[in-house]
Amino acid sequence: MAQLRQDFDQFVAKDTAVLVIGPDDENQFKEYFTKHNLPFIGIPDPKHSILKLYGQQVKIFKFGRMPAQLLIDKEGIVRFVHYGHNMQDIPQTEEMLALIDQL
Repeated sequence: MAQLRQDFDQFVAKDTAVLVIGPDDENQFKEYFTKHNLPFIGIPDPKHSILKLYGQQVKIFKFGRMPAQLLIDKEGIVRFVHYGHNMQDIPQTEEMLALIDQL
């Protein structure tokens, strides 16, 4: 999330909201976001209900949720999905920004 925090202004410049959805409960999520001064929106999902809606995987032997990046347009249509195979399998900011430009 450090990279996302660093690049946050580039997403804002493209009129793009950044949402981070995680498995922690509301208090843990709020504490983490406050401690790390994260500028984007964090949504706790301890019951995995959002995870299930978008097909994100949980792999116990790889420490829980696998990363997933989605671009959803202003009409609510999913335009891009990337499901990571490990915690390092995340698209680079430049790739995501280029995809936003194509919408």
